[in-house]
Amino acid sequence: MSDSVTDSAAERVAQNSVFERFARAGYVTSGLVHLIIGYIAIRLALGGGGAADQSGALAELASKPGGVLALWVATVAFAAMALWRLAETIFGRSTDPKDQDPMSEVFDRGKALALAVVYLAFAYSTLEFTRGRGKSTGQQDAGISAHMMQSAAGTVALVTAGLVIVAVGGYHVYKGASQNFLEDLHGAPSNVVRTLGIAGYVAKGLVLAEVGVLVVVAAIVSDPNRATGLDGALKSLLSQPFGPVLVVVAGLGLITYGLYSFAMARYTKM
Repeated sequence: MSDSVTDSAAERVAQNSVFERFARAGYVTSGLVHLIIGYIAIRLALGGGGAADQSGALAELASKPGGVLALWVATVAFAAMALWRLAETIFGRSTDPKDQDPMSEVFDRGKALALAVVYLAFAYSTLEFTRGRGKSTGQQDAGISAHMMQSAAGTVALVTAGLVIVAVGGYHVYKGASQNFLEDLHGAPSNVVRTLGIAGYVAKGLVLAEVGVLVVVAAIVSDPNRATGLDGALKSLLSQPFGPVLVVVAGLGLITYGLYSFAMARYTKM
């Protein structure tokens, strides 16, 4: 396929304003989910209940008036975002410079593919909750981990997955601390947006890194109950010295990332 044909295809996708609006709504929905997860985390630190992960957030949303309708909208938004990222994987981002370094382009397309998979999983999970068949993310993670731990190859794969999650968390911390995320935005963002991005990326990165560490530990000690994702990581943190304070800080960090997601809906290059 020639570069001109590829560029033309990418531009047609980028210029579809209706599709773009739905894709940007994915950031809004992601932001809302992060706000709810952060709220649940703080509630846990204060002695309340709930699951501080995506399934907990979706269940919380579904229980509110109009919640099912909101979940249908979220499903469409997540699906649109997944398709948008898939288009980026195939055609590249139309706003990127034409003389972009080849290795940088490969990295960007690989990241877009990973995000497409993540948003597709979000869309499927949200759809299940709209149909009343949503399941606990933590229980699913533990079940998958238990199955993988039945073989040496599965255990190695689980350790590898944990290390990848740690690496993703580290990348989030780097992206926030270095303010590299500003390259994804149009124009010069305000100090408020910049601050939300720094704090949000660093906080989410640290939480993801803890999730990855617990997955690695779970594989090493053959205890699938340790590999329960974000909710398990936050509840594990509660048992540490100053745990409630740390969980409140983590919750506030996730809320900050959620607020930054609203800014991404407006300013992200697409």
